[in-house]
Order: sequence, then C-alpha cells, then structure tokens
Amino acid sequence: MRRRDLLGAGMALPLASGVLAAPAPALPRGIRRLSPKLDAILDANAPVEMLGGGYQWSEGPVWVPRGGGMLLFSDVPANRMWRWRRDKGFDLFLEPSGLVGPIPKSIREAGSNGLALDGRGRLLIADSGSRVVARLDFATKRKTTVVDRFEGKRFNSPNDVICASDGALYFTDPPYGLAGEGESPLRELDFCGVYRLAPDGRLEVLDRSLTRPNGIALSPDEGTLYVAVSDPKGPVLVAYTLDARGMPTAKRVLVDFAADVAAGLPGLPDGMKVAAEGHLFASGPGGMHVLSPEGERLGLIQSGDVISNCTIGEGGAALYMSSNHAIARVALKPRG
Repeated sequence: MRRRDLLGAGMALPLASGVLAAPAPALPRGIRRLSPKLDAILDANAPVEMLGGGYQWSEGPVWVPRGGGMLLFSDVPANRMWRWRRDKGFDLFLEPSGLVGPIPKSIREAGSNGLALDGRGRLLIADSGSRVVARLDFATKRKTTVVDRFEGKRFNSPNDVICASDGALYFTDPPYGLAGEGESPLRELDFCGVYRLAPDGRLEVLDRSLTRPNGIALSPDEGTLYVAVSDPKGPVLVAYTLDARGMPTAKRVLVDFAADVAAGLPGLPDGMKVAAEGHLFASGPGGMHVLSPEGERLGLIQSGDVISNCTIGEGGAALYMSSNHAIARVALKPRG
C-alpha cells in the first residue's frame, strides 16, 4: 500500500489554474504544545498559514537563499517542480521534474521527490521517476545524474537526499515510485537501502534492513543520521551514530509512532529537517512533530491535512511544510 492511500483527507484550495480542488473533511489546524521546551522554538499561538495548493502530492521542499530566497518543492505524481517567492507567489519551475518522455504504466511516481542543496548551493534531486539522484544547474535547468546504480543494479526510486559538509550524499531508496512497489518487475535490488555516496564517488549501503526508508537528515554536528520508516507495520524514526568517516556505528529507534497509527491518526513518518539548534521537525501521524535530539515530543504542528515533508527557510525564521495538496508555513523564533 502506498503512502497516499494511507493518508487523511485534503481541503479545498485554489489550483494553479484557479480551479478549486475537491473539498474534503478538514483535520485540525494549529499547534499543540507538549512541552515548555517548545517555547524556545516557536509560539504555540502562531498561525499555521496556508500559502496555496491544488497539487496532487506536494513533497521534498527546500529553501534556496539565492535570488532573494525561494521555496522549491515537488509535485511527485504530476512530474513537476514548483517555486514560491514571497513577492511573486507560485510558478512552475521545472517540468518534467523527473522522468522525461512518455511515462510507462510501470512507473507510478514519475516526478522528483526530495530536494536539497549541496555545499556549492546546487540543487540535488531524489528523482523518483528516473530512479537516480541528480543535480540541477540553476542557470540552465539541466539535470545530470550523480548516481543511478548500486553494484550494477538500478535503484528502486530514490526518495530523499541530504548533503554533508564534506560533500558526501546520504539518500534513501524505497520502491514508492514503481507500480506494484516491492512486486514491481522493474526492481533490480531486493532491498530498500540507505546509502552514502562519498566525495570520491564510492557508494556504500549503510542499511538494507529497513522496510520503507523515507526521509533523511543529519544532526548539526553530523554525528547522527536520522531516517524515517514509513511502514504502517513499523512506523519509526531511526537514529544512527556516525563515526568520523560518516559511517554508522550504532542504530536505535528514536521515536516509535505505532501507537499514533493504531489510534487512527492520519499520516506516517515521512520527511524531516533538523534545525541548527539540534531539534527535529519530523512529519508523522497527526502532523509535523517537533522533537528534541533525544526524541522527546515537544509539540505538534497541524496544517489541517497530512504533512509529508518540510524545510527551514528565511534564515531560520520560518518552517515550510508540504501538506498533501498544499504548502503551509509557520513562523519560528529567531536563534538565541
């Protein structure tokens, strides 16, 4: 079963064309304060703003400081990448964002998914449809493949990617982009991997035991790697202790969301970002969970719909969230 089949209902918002998406029962919108520690991160009374919507499934947002600042995000099934700027609103940034050409029925999610910036400010793309990790040149909008195979076998459908300070890339590879997922005849790898691509091009699999690895993030000191597992039978957020080479030496479950899923809260562990102070914004059942580095639940941000992923933008002043058909924003408190 794919992620979107397990998610809650959306809301009516303007499409890019001005047409309204079909209305559906609303979920709560607002911020739940679960610990006084949340007060240093955001105001629990701050509004959760809905910037716009009409997307099939918004995902993988990244804040790009260049050009006065812009938000880029994927609409994965539509094979499009969108841009939002404060003074100009939304516009189409890249189409196709993933697989080029006629889309075969064997590919279910043809577009880009998770987005990130490398150390030189270039855009990294977990290209679900093309089954590669790619890099985009902002000036020409040309994509180049960074990596597409492990031991000669094509990836399933790369989902999310993060760049370390030394240039190493960490990414996840579940089968969500393939029709039939794990049963797809296109699958060449018999596992869903968490990978590290070293600056010298050496690719290593860090974990091949996770059923559905999804969002991925690094702690500020890069001593911990976080991976979300979006399996309804094992919905957890995993933390790996990394050594000086960026390789895992230990693994633990940071947060177990099984009780939340059992309670019927919509959504699963999906995308996440880590703030400079070390706390996590991690999407999961019920909304965007604000977590301490130790996994303590500090708060819950609810947009009125399922939240897939997020990014921290505007120099740390705002959290942007991809929320099913829409994009949401909440103000964060300045550092210090």
